[in-house]
Amino acid sequence: MSSATASALPSDLFDTTTLVSLAAAASIVVVAYAASRRVLPAATSTALRFLFVWHLADALCHFVLEGSFLYHCFFSYVEARAPAAAGLVASPFNFLGHGAARVYGPQAGGANPFAQLWMVYARADKRWGGVDLGVVSLELLTVFFDGPVALYVAYLIARKDPRASFWMIVLATCELYGGFMTFCPEWLVGNVNLDGSNFMYMWVYLVFFNMLWVFIPLYAVWYSYRDISHAFAVRASKKGQ
Repeated sequence: MSSATASALPSDLFDTTTLVSLAAAASIVVVAYAASRRVLPAATSTALRFLFVWHLADALCHFVLEGSFLYHCFFSYVEARAPAAAGLVASPFNFLGHGAARVYGPQAGGANPFAQLWMVYARADKRWGGVDLGVVSLELLTVFFDGPVALYVAYLIARKDPRASFWMIVLATCELYGGFMTFCPEWLVGNVNLDGSNFMYMWVYLVFFNMLWVFIPLYAVWYSYRDISHAFAVRASKKGQ
């Protein structure tokens, strides 16, 4: 890397807040894997253990991380005329019935650790710093529907309940639709809110973290389709006897 390129990189690319935020995200997977070792039999297949870990981590991510985003969108604010509002992204007019009097979102969360986490991600997608109505609407469904369903799927897998396959398809469909509706508005306007100017923003924040919710749900659909097809084949063979 040339010195000119290095100097162009943001000074906060690997600051303490960023490293703590990434560690917090990784800890969710560690907790989910530890839970799998505790509640799943040792003979559980690798595929099913992976799906258990994914759905439990998915639920925790929705509840803890995205839940914190919603909290700041609804409860963290500064008065629009206050000096602290300078430089913040204005909230949509009359958000929560306050006209233009308040500025909401993680950007108004001050030193709160979760607000700081979302402000790290907002360096790559600034919609997550304030209140974007499309994002908030999707996150409401994500936290209050996808989160409980993901937790329910993990429970069904732990119980060896065959209904897990059906609910995995339902959840995966929701996740894929949510991902499309998150980024399609940006594609249509030339990605004006996205910053892919460096490796961290482009390939870690925007690509890696979001593509997890594309490829793994697709895998869950494929696994569930095979499982359900096998069940129908077994039933058909019994009828033919």
